[in-house]
Amino acid sequence: MTPSFSYQTIPESRIATFDTFSAGMLRHHVAAILEFDVTDSRKKLQELRKNGTNISFNGWLLRVIGMTLKNHPEASAFLYSKRKLLIFDDINISIMIEKKINGNKVPVPVVIEKTNEKSALEITAEIEAAKNSEMGSGDIVINRKRSFSERVYYHLPGFLRRLTWSLILRNPHFAYKKMGNVIVTSLGMTGRINGWFIHRSIHPVSFGIGSVLKKPVVTGNEIKIREILNMTILIDHDVIDGAPMVRLLNELTRCIGNGEGILPSA
Repeated sequence: MTPSFSYQTIPESRIATFDTFSAGMLRHHVAAILEFDVTDSRKKLQELRKNGTNISFNGWLLRVIGMTLKNHPEASAFLYSKRKLLIFDDINISIMIEKKINGNKVPVPVVIEKTNEKSALEITAEIEAAKNSEMGSGDIVINRKRSFSERVYYHLPGFLRRLTWSLILRNPHFAYKKMGNVIVTSLGMTGRINGWFIHRSIHPVSFGIGSVLKKPVVTGNEIKIREILNMTILIDHDVIDGAPMVRLLNELTRCIGNGEGILPSA
């Protein structure tokens, strides 16, 4: 007896996901699996919402990531040659937003530019605008129509598509223009995940945001229940060494824990 089955069409945007995952396997990323105490920061956000200022948790995180990386520019640099790094002045963060295309929910990227200069409120508004924007089946990036060469890309065989990504990554100016120098994925915000996920990336630095969970934490020689954010960070060891990595992560931990960047003046 023939088993019952059905086919489901894979959206074109997923094809690029396959290829970037393959390219990401070739990067020399170091994975940091971290926990951040966001108890006080979430309280600040809740107080602002009560007063009519709606700043999303993700919008604020992008603000913190942008201003922290601005202080550690080599972490988001591209390897230009064996002896040179290409460091862009601004932190442009690519984030994944789930959109419905032809009845299917598909993650598509949107690039938030100059996050190091924008407030958490501005970033939140930009994310919400991207979520609410109309998107056709032929689009692959929110707010950007794809070019003729991008349309051709989806009809190429796999080895040529992967070669295309190899060429893109060898041209940092083009890569930065198309995808920014940082990527943030927030799988934990779509459902409760009691753990971490190890993602792949072609960016110099990337952040995998997990869930916020209540956990017992030792503070001041006492065990207290705190809200803890799970996060995985991939950092390209070709562009930054171990000691600068630790300084970056220490500053990020402090900024997230203190709720820095929530207010425009912070």
